[in-house]
Amino acid sequence: MSPIGRPHDPDSFTPPPPGSGDDVAAPVDPEPAPEEVPTTGQQQRPTIEDLVEELEAVIVQRDEFLELARLKQAEFENFRKQALKRQTEHAEQGAVSLVTELLPVLDALDNGVGHGDESLVPVRSQLLGVLEKEGLVRVDPTEERFDPTAHDAVAHDPGDGGEPVVAETLRPGYRWRGRLVRPAMVRVRG
Repeated sequence: MSPIGRPHDPDSFTPPPPGSGDDVAAPVDPEPAPEEVPTTGQQQRPTIEDLVEELEAVIVQRDEFLELARLKQAEFENFRKQALKRQTEHAEQGAVSLVTELLPVLDALDNGVGHGDESLVPVRSQLLGVLEKEGLVRVDPTEERFDPTAHDAVAHDPGDGGEPVVAETLRPGYRWRGRLVRPAMVRVRG
C-alpha cells in the first residue's frame, strides 16, 4: 500500500503531464548557457566618463534621500513635541476641572468652620493643604486695589472718590498654577 492508503503498483505509475501544476520543481540545466558575446569578440567596458557620470547621478540621488530623511526627522520631532504639548495641556485641563469641582466642597468646609464647627477644621486643612501643595493659591483681596480681571464685584459702597478698593471678600477666589480658576466675589468701596 502507498502512504495515502491506495494499493501501490510501480509498473502502472504514470507521471502527470508537464505544466499541470503537480510538478515539484522544474528541471535545472546542469550548466547555464554561455552569454552572447558581441560579434567583435570582446565585451564593451564602460568608459571612465560613463563611470563618473553614474557616480555623480548616485551622489545626487543620495543627497536627495538624505535631505528627505532630514525633513522627515524634523517633521517627526515637531510632531512629537506637539503631541507632548497636547498631552500636557489635556492633563492640565483635567486637573483644573477637578479643582473646579472641589471648590464648592472647600467653600462648604469654610462656611462650616466660619459658623463655629471646629470638627471640620482638620478636614478643611487637609484638603486645602493637598490642593495648595499641587498649585492652588487662595485669592483673598481684602483692602487691595480692585482688579476686574481677578475679582467679581457683587456689591458697591460709596467711597472718597479715589481708586476702587476691595472692602470685603465675600467668597475667596482661587488660582491653579498661576491660572485664575475662580474670581473672588467681593464688595467694592469707591
